[in-house]
Amino acid sequence: MSTQTTLTADDIKAFHRKFVTGITVVTTMADGTPYGLALNAFASVSVDPATILVCVATSSSTHDVLARTPRFAVNLLACDQLSVAQRFATKASDKFVGLDWTTGEFGSPILSGACAHLEAETVEKIPASTHTVFFGRVLRAASDDTAPLVYSDTKFFDGSALTPAQP
Repeated sequence: MSTQTTLTADDIKAFHRKFVTGITVVTTMADGTPYGLALNAFASVSVDPATILVCVATSSSTHDVLARTPRFAVNLLACDQLSVAQRFATKASDKFVGLDWTTGEFGSPILSGACAHLEAETVEKIPASTHTVFFGRVLRAASDDTAPLVYSDTKFFDGSALTPAQP
């Protein structure tokens, strides 16, 4: 049986556009300087032990810093934080300038206004093609009632406006 396929990059992109996801900003601190990037490649791996993963492109300006720091935070953006998502989606070196944030209990930047955040200790890094998968053991997590910013089909949405599916 042949495994040859006519799969194209457009096919893969079309599939991914249909996936609804929250927008996270992964942050870390190195030598007193905060670093971060926006990404939607986040997943819960396990609740017990609390383990998550984030996938970061090796071309990201934050990748190498994440690879050498022992901890990171995942900030789930709130529905009113589109400008924060856009800021962290760039390769700019001054993403934190003028932004309200604090240092979390375990040393990573926590963005003010995020509807949820967690801090994790990196437990494994696995190269995967053009990305590295960072597995983190969750050290602390917090959330509030604010709706998340969500993304689908190349657009951002207010998570509070989602309509529950009917049986």
